[in-house]
Amino acid sequence: MRQKARISRAKSTSRPGRNPVGVAEIADRLHSAAIHLLRRLRRVDEVAGLSAPQLSALSVIVFGGPLRLGDLARAEQVRPPSMTRIVDDLVAGGLVHREADSKDGRVIHLTATAKGRRIMSEGRGRRVQMLADALAALSAAERKTLASAVGILERTIHDNLATSRPSR
Repeated sequence: MRQKARISRAKSTSRPGRNPVGVAEIADRLHSAAIHLLRRLRRVDEVAGLSAPQLSALSVIVFGGPLRLGDLARAEQVRPPSMTRIVDDLVAGGLVHREADSKDGRVIHLTATAKGRRIMSEGRGRRVQMLADALAALSAAERKTLASAVGILERTIHDNLATSRPSR
């Protein structure tokens, strides 16, 4: 309960541009900023003509594949029947194909097609360009600070969040 009270106070005292001091306030502001950033960048994904779940699943297949349907469902935190519908749409669109395992024909591996890889590459390019355009308005000192912060975030994610489980 004490943790919730700290986060509540952090939310109520958080102001844009103010330097956060407490860990909970930093976490709260970072969480909010990350969500807003992803929502804004996602707008350029509409060009691909795929739903957010389809794009997310395709991304996992492109960058983590080939993989089995159950592994994809776990990665996307959905049930296999839901993932089957998403994959069926990706297969129908020529973005993914299914391959039987050479050792066990009952096991199906999902792999991205060239078209699927191209869509992901182009989408990433659009999102990165949109973000780069926004970052270009920053001063050199601000970009340097942000580059350092990104390094810290990457290290934090790799070292501390990769195997973390939510607390109950």
